[in-house]
Amino acid sequence: MCGRAVSSTVWGIVADKYGRKPVIVLTLIAIVIFNTMFGLSSNYWMALITRCLLGIMCGYLGPIKAYATEVCRKEYNHLALAVVSSSRGIGLIIGPAIGGYLAQPADKYPSIFSQTSIFGRFPYFLPCLCISILAVIALIACIWFPETLHKHNGDAVDNSVETVEESLAGTDTEENGGGGCLKLFTNWPLMSAITLYCIFSLQDVAYAETFSLWAVSDRSFGGLSFTTTDVGNVLAMSGLFLFLYQMLIYPFLAKTVDHITLVRAVALLTLPVLASYPFFPSLSGFGLMVVVNCASFLKNTFSVTTITVFNILMNEAVTQDVRAAANGIAVTLMSISKAVAPAVAGIIFSWAQRRQTAAFLPGDHLVFFILNIFTFIGFVFTFRPFFVRGSAKH
Repeated sequence: MCGRAVSSTVWGIVADKYGRKPVIVLTLIAIVIFNTMFGLSSNYWMALITRCLLGIMCGYLGPIKAYATEVCRKEYNHLALAVVSSSRGIGLIIGPAIGGYLAQPADKYPSIFSQTSIFGRFPYFLPCLCISILAVIALIACIWFPETLHKHNGDAVDNSVETVEESLAGTDTEENGGGGCLKLFTNWPLMSAITLYCIFSLQDVAYAETFSLWAVSDRSFGGLSFTTTDVGNVLAMSGLFLFLYQMLIYPFLAKTVDHITLVRAVALLTLPVLASYPFFPSLSGFGLMVVVNCASFLKNTFSVTTITVFNILMNEAVTQDVRAAANGIAVTLMSISKAVAPAVAGIIFSWAQRRQTAAFLPGDHLVFFILNIFTFIGFVFTFRPFFVRGSAKH
């Protein structure tokens, strides 16, 4: 996260100058190299350095959002960004599931992987290798990706540029961030959307960190006594239904409900869902699995919905010439919040474990109460004067 925070804005500026596709290709090559090296790390410092380099070279997160709005017509922008957000959300869910299933394969599947094999000597290489293979497949697919940033002079505008221009939602250049990267920081519709994006991202990452810790902790400490495989199953199931939601249900919601109204609705719905988590340990067996899967799906659905909306609002607030830079700034600030979230969540979780018999908010009640505080702060920030909707042309 720290590496990504340092480099994302720079990558966005590069993508605005030289094109989205070169940045995406370079990032995928870096993922293949450094992710594989991370899996082959033999000590802490090698793992730290390769992970940091992976973050620094992870430059596609901003440009890919700009690309998604430019590669299709304006009326399909919400669907394009829904695909991006669902990919991120599903990755956050499926990624830990892959790690849970494939990490330490020599211990989990001794009949397939021996202790003397490369997977026995490097117990976390297999999940990293799988991710690198996916990156290679994506790199090959880039051959057929069209470039959406076209440089042209005067009236020499071809059909492909016209298609791109039709998808733009920005207004006047000076009003919406054109004229330079520094001017973006005075674009309040953009910065207010980024602020909300960071608040909800921090809460989302803190929840993801807390959920795994809480699920595997002992019932005597308010947890569920799940195994890592149980957690992987829950996350994998959430990922499947999340994909179906993004493809089938979200496009309908985006057309019928105002964007910011949708955020407010899911923020309010998140409050009772999170408040119910501390009561799950009173259940057991099949009933527990059903309730946990439903709650996990709902929470992740709400998170992906808000992230998708903020991506739309951020892209609406700027013109194409600075769109990747704007998304790069968003990724930088979001990465900072995501770097802080796991540490804060871990500290709060440890504190909650020591107050199981407290009279007010005992144990994990405290953890989910604090998560709800961030949700409520995000809800409040969706109103004026904190949030201002960009005056985009539609």
